[in-house]
Amino acid sequence: MSIELETSRLRLRQFRGSDFERYSQMLADPEIMKYISQGSPLNRDEAWNNLALLLGHWKLKGYGLWAVELKQNNQLIGRIGLYNPAGWPGTEVGWMLMRAYWGNGYAKEGAAKAAQYAFETLKLHKLISIIHPENTASIRVAEHLGGIYKNPVIIDGTRASLYGINQEAFQQKIQHSEPETSDNKPNKISINK
Repeated sequence: MSIELETSRLRLRQFRGSDFERYSQMLADPEIMKYISQGSPLNRDEAWNNLALLLGHWKLKGYGLWAVELKQNNQLIGRIGLYNPAGWPGTEVGWMLMRAYWGNGYAKEGAAKAAQYAFETLKLHKLISIIHPENTASIRVAEHLGGIYKNPVIIDGTRASLYGINQEAFQQKIQHSEPETSDNKPNKISINK
């Protein structure tokens, strides 16, 4: 089963083998990886294992992180979605974009769509985001989704902050936020079996 989400500017779709080169370049960027896991870039083998992990998460959980592409040119720009491996403190909504696409509201837009899917389709009542305490840009995205700082956590030996996002706070935040574009086309969810 393949689940695709769309916003006015983004398509969240399943990763494909043809995404590997750009995906591995993203994970090799020290600035992007600074606040992820151990804070170090990944080599090609590690990037391959990471991509396989993401695809396996879909198989085991029925949801996961999507490849994010710009609808205007079908260019892969990162990953956004849901993550909850064994031992994780809850279902996380997460995001990672290539540097060239930072500061355009894409993380907020895509993460809001993923959270909407979690609440409306998966019927989850709460989500989390695990964020390095110095990653102010990601903290702003979590707060945009209604996230509230809960407590410090140690994930894979690294200090992080846990933000909680409940469905009611998410709905209130999203209803009162400005639309990402003036385009009034409805967002859509496609499920292909």
